Amino acid sequence: MGNLPLEPNVFVGREPDVAELVQLITATRVLTLSGMGGIGKSRLALRVAAEIVGDLPDGAWLVEFPEGTPPDEVVRRTATILRVEGEPRRSLRDTVAEVLAGRRMLLLLDNCETVVEECARLVRRLTEACPEVRVLATSREPLRVPGETVWRVPPLMLPASREPADVRDSEAGRLFLTRAAAAAPGFALTEANAAVVDRLCRDLDGLPLALELAAGMTRVLSMPQLVSRLGDRFHLLAAGDRTAPPRQRTLRATVDWSYRLLSDPERLLLRRTTTFRAGWTLDMAERICSGDGLRPHDVLTHLTALVDKSLVVVDGELAGEARYRLLDTIRQYATEQLEAAGEEQGVRRRHRDYFCHLGRDWETAALGVPWPDLKRRVDRLEWLQGDLRGAVEWSVAAGDTDPMLQALVEMRWALIGAGRYQTQLISWLDRLLALASPELPAATRGRALLLAANLAVNSGDLAGARSRALCGLELCRSGGHRGGEALGLMMLAVTDQDDPDAPEKRLDQAVTIGVEIGERLLEAEAHGFRAFLALGQGRIREAQRASERVVELTTALDNHLGMVIGLTGLAQAARKRGDLAAARLHFTRAMELLRGFDARQSLISCLAGLGTVALESGDLAEARRRFDEALRLGRDAGLRMETARRLAGFALLSAREGDPRRAVLLAAASSAQRPSSGSRLENVLAPARDVLGEAMVAALWAEGHGLTLDQAVRLALEEAVPVTRPVVQPAALTPQSTLTAREQEIAELIARGLSNRAIADELVISQATVARHVANILAKLGFTSRTQVATWVVEHARPDV
Repeated sequence: MGNLPLEPNVFVGREPDVAELVQLITATRVLTLSGMGGIGKSRLALRVAAEIVGDLPDGAWLVEFPEGTPPDEVVRRTATILRVEGEPRRSLRDTVAEVLAGRRMLLLLDNCETVVEECARLVRRLTEACPEVRVLATSREPLRVPGETVWRVPPLMLPASREPADVRDSEAGRLFLTRAAAAAPGFALTEANAAVVDRLCRDLDGLPLALELAAGMTRVLSMPQLVSRLGDRFHLLAAGDRTAPPRQRTLRATVDWSYRLLSDPERLLLRRTTTFRAGWTLDMAERICSGDGLRPHDVLTHLTALVDKSLVVVDGELAGEARYRLLDTIRQYATEQLEAAGEEQGVRRRHRDYFCHLGRDWETAALGVPWPDLKRRVDRLEWLQGDLRGAVEWSVAAGDTDPMLQALVEMRWALIGAGRYQTQLISWLDRLLALASPELPAATRGRALLLAANLAVNSGDLAGARSRALCGLELCRSGGHRGGEALGLMMLAVTDQDDPDAPEKRLDQAVTIGVEIGERLLEAEAHGFRAFLALGQGRIREAQRASERVVELTTALDNHLGMVIGLTGLAQAARKRGDLAAARLHFTRAMELLRGFDARQSLISCLAGLGTVALESGDLAEARRRFDEALRLGRDAGLRMETARRLAGFALLSAREGDPRRAVLLAAASSAQRPSSGSRLENVLAPARDVLGEAMVAALWAEGHGLTLDQAVRLALEEAVPVTRPVVQPAALTPQSTLTAREQEIAELIARGLSNRAIADELVISQATVARHVANILAKLGFTSRTQVATWVVEHARPDV
């Protein structure tokens, strides 16, 4: 019994959702499926109703409220569907309630949002008078009646990865593939298009309507074409079901419909939230989105309405605050509205100014707030990286960079402590400084240069760091900023390669300045650099004393990042004097302080330290596990110097694992990134020469020097394979293997470690030609690797080479 329509096509996905909703509708009187337009509320509600109708003696009845339904039509339309006649001098609502009082049935009210007030009155009356009537409603916002359970319809589940099996198993992938096969017979998921289908599902937020509209376009566009045009999705996805309600025929019509239902302040707030890239908190919305028609204390009210109307998503918490975000489809639409309203520049300026506010707060916090508060600030900075980038880009585009430079220098401790995006941050600072106004204070310009120098040191660019430090120090001195002067002295101390006495003098000066201006954190930082330099020069006792002072100062400040630096120094000093147990203890304590906090550079140092301790203790499996994690973290964070250091650790590990070839290759790759480290790698090369011979080691060194950093990382992360086979000797020359003059020339360039691209540049020929010559060389000599070619060149060197 009832009037449920047959489903027009196969229902795809949402099996867990249907099961959950079937359970809910038996336990609650009123269940409202809420969600944005196109999310699939109506289709899901019909599927749930179809699942339970067999258990309802009086059936399931659908009442739809199309666009333009007058409020007074709600009860009349419901009565007509249920075949209830009105009575004189009595409200039709009461009559409907009386007739349904003894029935056991489901009433499905679809598309309640345009008549939500009248729907709420009807539902409340039914729940008061009809104990066996269940109401299932669909609406873009809750009805807000007693006893209502609101179930927000989520987007379809996205693929777990780009692999074909994962794309096929996901709800979004299944829906798209099913509808695409119907629109374009023969369309199928393949190895070649799986990644593109995955991207389409993600770009469309898993929205069923958008996926169905996109599937329809497969009859005229290839998958790459389709995905490339999603930047203009509202124009692209405009050919839907002609029989559907107008608001459901195109993606734009669906979002237009939702937007028109908003009040003016709600529209204003929605438009302005598009300035956020990673989402936002209430505090951010109040600071950035208010003004010009929206008061700060009204933001919460309107934000709540946008959440209720499913246009804003609540996305977990950050440091105890709720986070909000927009789906990409809503963001794209609301961005159009922001531009049309002429509000973009004002909102972007307030967005930039928010980071100026954060900068002032973070600079104060770094000097002494309790660790939990400081950690929350650094965690927020990590989350806000995308927004920080947006603020920088707007500042550059607007030619108004001074405030952003000030904000970044005030965030220095948080930016350095997080240990991520080092190269990107340097690029931002360079771009901002290039456009800085003449009015920018010398001290601010100097501190920005010193921040870039600090980041360059961490990235391994000592030359770039030194040039910035020299200029930054001079500007801070002329601007009277003593803290900046101290930082400049530290940067010069760690980048000075010429005068062996200068670093100590500069660090002494930096410590003195820190004491004189009462900045214990600055003093601790100088002692940390002192420990770093002392360790590199073998002055173990001095390194230990400096590290102990770092721990003492930062413990008093409750600054865990500083404490980790001190403990890491103590661990390194203990390891160098042979006390591996103490080293392990200090590294472990430092790791505990970092728990739950993504201080990338400090974490890498601790992991690598524990790996080295394990290596020196003979636990090769533990050493590989620690080195592996440290190397991946350094690579992913773009820390070239840290990554190169970790390659040196893997070189030592490979030697201990019995793989001298890989040990030499990794040592060479590390040395290529850190030219000053060559002598420290001799403990890898010496034993390798005993096994492989001088010529082979030279050839391997040349090959390793030619590896890119990514190639070296991949080599290091390969599973260890103990080498038991004999060393491959170079093949002897035969008449058939004689090389041409050009092939001989290319073989010599291979021995120098040049890649095919570099050889092509050297000889002014194409890479394809080089590749053919290399293949000929390998075939003629009977070799299988460039290493063998390099060895052959060394052993058969011509007198004029």
